[in-house]
Amino acid sequence: MLKKLKLGQKFTLFLLIILIVGLALSGAALSAVLRQNARNDITATALILLETMTSVREYTSSQVNPELIDQIETEFLPQTVPGYSAREVFEILRRNPEYRDFFYKEATLNPTNLRDKADAFETKIVERFRNEPNLKELSGFRSVAGGDIFYIARPLAVDKPSCLQCHGRPEIAPKSMIDRYGTGGGFGWSLNEIVGAKMISVPANKVIDKAFRSSLLILGIVFAVFIAVILLVNRLLERQVIQPLKRMTRMAEEVSIGQVPAEFEPLSEDEIGSLARAFRRMQHSLDIAMRRLNRSDRNRGAGS
Repeated sequence: MLKKLKLGQKFTLFLLIILIVGLALSGAALSAVLRQNARNDITATALILLETMTSVREYTSSQVNPELIDQIETEFLPQTVPGYSAREVFEILRRNPEYRDFFYKEATLNPTNLRDKADAFETKIVERFRNEPNLKELSGFRSVAGGDIFYIARPLAVDKPSCLQCHGRPEIAPKSMIDRYGTGGGFGWSLNEIVGAKMISVPANKVIDKAFRSSLLILGIVFAVFIAVILLVNRLLERQVIQPLKRMTRMAEEVSIGQVPAEFEPLSEDEIGSLARAFRRMQHSLDIAMRRLNRSDRNRGAGS
């Protein structure tokens, strides 16, 4: 099939094959790079939010609780609970439409407040933290009703003896807390026990879709540039190679049937010019040979 194609068509086909293979390989590589960059952006955002919530917990524990310690002894104040404060602060943040699809949860196996109850997916994460004490962080994607979300989870441990005042035995917990939440959960914890996981969830679909659109845009630009290059190469090939070859072919055909056209003129110093000079030498040699042959014929005719 290739033998039937002209030189320009062969070059065009060859360049199109390069374009298709190049776009496929570069598209796969570009998509992987952009998806990784998108994941890095999502991770950075989630880490900032998680560190912020950790700071809120620390602020509540170190500065709010000491100021209200006398009142806490007689009346339970949920605002003094670090986890409650962090969750409430994050819910205020979610009022901003930009963060509406972001979530923070201290997923707990045996919580006091049922809104912190770990679901099946979160329970597996907490159990893994409990079974692997050296594991400090988990992250990944999770499919939910609204699309894929990216999560980062860190273990939540009972790291202060004061926590056991509310989560040790029900009989020593503040009565007002019992009245508010009952005794159904949040008790029986022990010091240094991992009871849950602090989890930040951020939407991933928008960022990944943006990366996908960016990769399509870049590939579109590359495709347009390559098509322009193909057209330019074909134009140069036509002017610098194909047209000179056509002229030399036509002149060679004329010489082959005995016509003596103008000499082959080398138009350049490249391979085409070298070919033209070779044709010119061949033309001169053929012309000399024809003259000798004519003289030989005339001499034989005169001798007879």
